[in-house]
Amino acid sequence: MEQRGATATASTPEQVGLSFLHLAYALREQVDQHMTATAGLSLSRTKVLQVLAGRGALHQAELATALGQAPRSVTQIVEGLERLGLVSRTGHPEDRRRKTVELTPAGRTALAPAEEAGTRVLRQRFGSLTPQQLTDLDALLTLVGSTPAGDDAG
Repeated sequence: MEQRGATATASTPEQVGLSFLHLAYALREQVDQHMTATAGLSLSRTKVLQVLAGRGALHQAELATALGQAPRSVTQIVEGLERLGLVSRTGHPEDRRRKTVELTPAGRTALAPAEEAGTRVLRQRFGSLTPQQLTDLDALLTLVGSTPAGDDAG
């Protein structure tokens, strides 16, 4: 594979895709680390609190669906948040396996600084782009996100 140098050559979908994956991973890690160091909440925990703040109390299965994560992963995150007093779980009267998760006042209070920490990193990374560049990038990401993924791509 040819290295990209100072002179622009035609990029392939694979090159651009790999660059995007690398950037997305690095940016997610940077946001997560800054949120954890600044606000004491990881990105994953913050996302759970955000969903609960926006939608209200949810059954754990509904929460997992809303987050696009496996129920087992969400259960582990919720258990950690419950130990911190940021969410509460109540059992269903007829089905002991079914738990409803609700944001506590402490969870609502903890959410704001975590969101601010994540926003700060994103502003640092994307703040140097012009309004037109931001609009163009948003349009490109929307286009790529709406392109169906096929098994026979390529």
